[in-house]
Amino acid sequence: MRVSPRKTHVSCETTYVDGGKKAEIPSRKAVAIAVIENPFANKFHKRLTQLENIGEWLGKYLGELAVNAMNAAPSEIESFGKAAIVGENGELEHAAAILHPKLGQPLREVMGGGRALVPSAKKLGGPGIRIDVPLGHKNAAYVRSHFDSIEAGLPDAPRANEILVCVAVADFGRPHARVGGLKKEDVVGKDGLK
Repeated sequence: MRVSPRKTHVSCETTYVDGGKKAEIPSRKAVAIAVIENPFANKFHKRLTQLENIGEWLGKYLGELAVNAMNAAPSEIESFGKAAIVGENGELEHAAAILHPKLGQPLREVMGGGRALVPSAKKLGGPGIRIDVPLGHKNAAYVRSHFDSIEAGLPDAPRANEILVCVAVADFGRPHARVGGLKKEDVVGKDGLK
C-alpha cells in the first residue's frame, strides 16, 4: 500500500577514527526516515492491517533510500534495523503493526537477503523526539561486532496524528570490535542466529 509521506529524510555517517584510533576500514551507517499520517490516530481498531500493508511498502521504499545514501551495492550491506515513533494520538501497537509483520521481507529483498530478525525499537513521542535505531548483522544475530545503533529524528515530527518510521543500514560493524562473539567471516547464515 503506497503512502504519501509528509516528509522524508536520509542521512549517512562515516566513521574514520574511533577512540583515538584510525579504523582499518571506515564504516558507514545510513538511516532513512518517512513521516506518515496515522490512519488510526484517536481511534481504537482491533485489526491494523492497513498499517501492516504500509509497513510492507515502507520496507522497500526506506530500504532503497538508505542503501542509495551510502552509494553501496546491496551485497555490501552487513547490518540493518528499524524503528518508529508514534505521535501522542496513537499507540505503541501502531508502531508494531508497521514494523513487525511485513516490513522486514521487502527490506531483505532490497539488500539481497538477510536471515536474522531485523532489530527494532518503538516509542511514543512528539515533535523533536529522537530514537536509537538498533543495528544487527543481517544474517546472524550472534555477530557481536555488529551490535550498534544510529540516532534518528526530526525537529517537527511526529505530530500528534503521525508516525515517524526509520530504516537503518550499515556496511560494517563497530570500528574496533573486540568483545568476542561470532566473527562475520564465520557466519553460516542458515538459521538467522549463527
